[in-house]
This record gives sequence, structure tokens and C-alpha cells, in this order.
Amino acid sequence: MPKKFPPEFKRDVVRVARRGDLTLNEVAADFDISVESVRRWMRQADVDDGVRDGLTTAEQSELVQLRREKRRLEMENEILRRAAAYFAKDQPPKMSYPLVQELAAEGIPVRLTCGVLGFSAQAFYKWRSRPCSDRDLDDAHLINALVDLHAEDPTFGYRFLADELEHAGHRVGERRVWRLCREQRLWSTTVRKGRSAKRPGPAVHDDLVQRNFTAERPDQVWLTDITEHPTVEGKLYCCAIKDVFSNRIVGYAIGDRMTAQLATGALKTAIARREPTQTVVVHSDRGGQFRSRAFRAVLNATGLTGSMGRVASAGDNAAMESFFALLQRNVFDQRRWRTRGELAYAISFWIEHRYNRRRRQRALGKLTPVEFELAFTPAEAHVAA
Repeated sequence: MPKKFPPEFKRDVVRVARRGDLTLNEVAADFDISVESVRRWMRQADVDDGVRDGLTTAEQSELVQLRREKRRLEMENEILRRAAAYFAKDQPPKMSYPLVQELAAEGIPVRLTCGVLGFSAQAFYKWRSRPCSDRDLDDAHLINALVDLHAEDPTFGYRFLADELEHAGHRVGERRVWRLCREQRLWSTTVRKGRSAKRPGPAVHDDLVQRNFTAERPDQVWLTDITEHPTVEGKLYCCAIKDVFSNRIVGYAIGDRMTAQLATGALKTAIARREPTQTVVVHSDRGGQFRSRAFRAVLNATGLTGSMGRVASAGDNAAMESFFALLQRNVFDQRRWRTRGELAYAISFWIEHRYNRRRRQRALGKLTPVEFELAFTPAEAHVAA
């Protein structure tokens, strides 16, 4: 199965190849990819930039999205058609859950059916997981009524909704309405929580590193963090991932916003390039990007283990901070950067061509990170270098 690289990584490769400072073979070797991949990505970049004819990346994505949208609309029409026939039977109690189950057996996603019919997928799965009691039937009727009432006026909180149910003839307590609204996340749109000073959120992982920045093999401990630097166009952010064994930067992503997508892009790049087969500890600070669901989903999907340091303790990720200090001195502080593109190229070139392959480190016995891995890793465990 071919490796799937993030778009940011492809963009960095094309940026370095277009400058012409290196041959395509050298670019491919620096980025641990094949020469044909470099050529293919450059051809696609030429299409995206209007240099040659063909479907651009955006057009290809749009075509895929349109096909998915067409399929979704077809399924929604089928759901509405089946629902009209189902409810026309007038067989009490009129529950939607059995219809959802029938459609799921025919390949229509449960979440889509629930969204079209106006209730949550969580309620359906809860109903399906246990025998349906009279209480469940009553709750199902009440939930449908609450969803309809809240859709008519989203400013209604649970107290107003309870009053509306009572007016409609339902005998239900206010506390029960609160419980159903909480389960279905039916909140009043006028409620706003008070703002407070921004603080790092709670750790979602234990600190498995404990400031011990050593490893016995490659891909045992990865460190990650995000840094930023201003340009005339605005700030540019870089998220990098460093292998503790050899100090090699195994993945990074560059963007104009410090989002969870930036962190997941760097992680996906590292996974695609290294293809780890053993347990990898990914250590970070408590930034929101690393606590996000998207970042944790990538960790869980690939079998990686998360780790986090303490709040306001830079020493818990000192080895990563030292790399960013080098990046600051060797790239950021060299001159005033006009565009984000110029700085992004400089970062990519320095990491791949200088830091990983040219810069010798005394902590590694005056070897470069790539040389250190080749020298001290068993041949069968070598990653592509």
C-alpha cells in the first residue's frame, strides 16, 4: 500500500524542488521519497498553478465532494420516502428507531438517518443496546417533541420547553426535561458562560518521559511542539516532531494558523515517513492542538501513545525547545522575511538538507542525525534514509 503524505508535506517538497538548488534525486533523498513522487507532485503543482492543463487538486477534491454530496442526497431522499410510508401505517407507538435499524441494514448510515429524522444517533444506539421499556418509549416521544420545540425557537431553555410540553398535554416533570435536554444537548442559544483568562487545559495523557530525553532505538520517543515567527504577510507557524534517539526531525508541518490540523499534519507526515512498527511515545506540552480530538484520533488510529508535560514547565519538553532555538538562530533571525512562502522554503530546506543531513552534533559523536541512525541501528530496522 503506497504511503499517503499530507498536502503540506507535498507542498514543501515542491517548493524545495522548484528552487533548483538541488537535483530531483537530491530532493528525493533528503525527503526520503522516490524521484517519481517528486516528479508527480511537481506535475500536479504545475496544474494547480495553471502552467499545464488538467484537474487541479481543488477540482479533484471538489469532484469527490460532489459525488459524496450526490450520494448523500440520494440517501436522504430514500430516508424521507421510507419515513413517509412508515408513518403512514399509523401503527402506535410511532417510533423512528425501528426505521433507522431497517435502513442501517440496507447500508444507509445511522447518523445520516437520525439527522434527517431530527434526533440524535446517541438516542438510537442507547435504545438498541437494551430492551425497550415503557419508560424508553415515553422518553423517545418526549425527545422528538423537545427537538421539534427547540427547532421552532432555539432560545428556549429546558424550563420553557417543560412549559411547552405541559401546554401540549404531556405530564412530565421539569427535572426529567432537563435530563433529556442534557442528553440531546438542547441548550438555549442565549446562554453564555462567563469568560476567564486563557489557561492550558487538563492533560489528556500522563507524562511518560519525565525529562528523560534518551531512547534505545529509533521511533521509541518522539517530541513535538509548535513555534512561530512573523513575516510581512503575517505570522508563520511550524509544528515539528523530533526523534529522541537520533535528534532527527521525522515530520513537520508549516501553516499560517496554529490549529489542530497543523499538529495532525506533522504527526501524519512522521507516521508516513517512518512507518513505526513498535510502540512510540509522542510527548508534547498541554497546548490545545495536542489535546484536540483530531490529534488524539490519529494517535489512537496508529497505535501511538500520548504523553504530556506539566503546565508552565518548559523543562518537560526541553529537548524540543533546544531544536527550536537552533531554528531561531539559523533561519528565523537571519533576515527579515517578506512572505510566508520564503520563510516556509527556508525552514524546509534547513531541516531536510542542513539539520538532518549536514549538521554534525557532538551529542551524537560528531555524526549527523541520519548518519547516527545508519551507524547505530540494526540493518533490518533501518528506516529509509
